[in-house]
Amino acid sequence: MAVAISGKYTGGLGVELTHGPSGAVIKTAAPVDNQGDGSSFSPTDMVAAGLGACMLTIMGIVGQRDDLDLSGLSFTAEKHMTSGPRRLEKVDIVITMPSGLSQSARKKLEKAAHTCPVKNSLGSDVQTPVLFQYPD
Repeated sequence: MAVAISGKYTGGLGVELTHGPSGAVIKTAAPVDNQGDGSSFSPTDMVAAGLGACMLTIMGIVGQRDDLDLSGLSFTAEKHMTSGPRRLEKVDIVITMPSGLSQSARKKLEKAAHTCPVKNSLGSDVQTPVLFQYPD
């Protein structure tokens, strides 16, 4: 299934993206460390955010299927860049898990996170360590 996404340069190193099916709009800006003002997500920030969102979405699919309460499920991502050429080097993901999950549910959800399409689309030269934090 193809999804159309369009982009328009808005000046000042900004781009406005439009999601074809929904019409939702996201604006990006170049980061401060690359000649920009950092006023919004940079394109590489969006990759890091997309990785975390993808992991939680796939975990949500498993949660719906298995009738799991995923209240409190969240992530943080920390993006690391390298130069020569400038590119993503590593995205550290910390997933905060809901309380009260059985060991079986924990294993299913962790496995699901590692199967997300964004993670599987990043090249092996982009490190993507994942830490699962459990409150109990």
